[in-house]
Amino acid sequence: MPFTEVTSDAHFTELTTSVSPSTLIALYFHTPWADPCVQMNTVFKSLSDIYPQHLFVSVNADEFPDISESFDVSAVPFIVFLRESTIIKELSGANPKELASTIQSLTGGSHPSAEKGATSSNGTTAANSSSTGPSFVPSGPSATPSNEEEETEEELNKRLTKLINAAPVMLFMKGTPAEPKCGFSRQLVAILRENQVRFGFFDILKDNSVRQGLKTFSDWPTFPQLYIKGELQGGLDIIKESIAEDPKFFENAVA
Repeated sequence: MPFTEVTSDAHFTELTTSVSPSTLIALYFHTPWADPCVQMNTVFKSLSDIYPQHLFVSVNADEFPDISESFDVSAVPFIVFLRESTIIKELSGANPKELASTIQSLTGGSHPSAEKGATSSNGTTAANSSSTGPSFVPSGPSATPSNEEEETEEELNKRLTKLINAAPVMLFMKGTPAEPKCGFSRQLVAILRENQVRFGFFDILKDNSVRQGLKTFSDWPTFPQLYIKGELQGGLDIIKESIAEDPKFFENAVA
């Protein structure tokens, strides 16, 4: 079955109910503004060619919020696997190798070409602000160098500059929005969600170079750190103070 992009809610229903019960259905939720989705778009299409007997469905999470909410999609890219109208597996994040391996396992097939075509991704996150619809947080592996050689200070600073500008609102935190690893990060995620702010995130626990380098780069010793349009806004206490002084702080800062 060919790769299919959903065009309406009715189209989605038709696609997912017209196949045989034994057919594996892979639902790929994405958004056009999330950088981690860029490579995964290509990988997902390629895998649909490798496994033509199964159904690969692409869903723009922004355009079809009802479908996304029905599958509890809170991060993109996000893949849901169905068989016999039952969810059998979910994957979150831009990990082509894991996607290829999961499909191979669920289909019981052995397709080396899937592994070959699905190389690992070192994508970061990107987002845009919006006060409508679900607040999707781009997910993906930490943006680390492609080799194991130690970065020079200049290389690290270039990478940090790219990271803090990866999304209009960028949060450097301990853990992920779904699983914060400290109370301060958890509180700041909650504040962003309460104010319906779309944001990218970076888990500093996954990359010590970023964790230590950002302290010097921004002259701010603690985490979480929140950036808007590439400029440091501060940590939890500063953001709380900013909102107390201006309830429309995020709206004005992102505009």
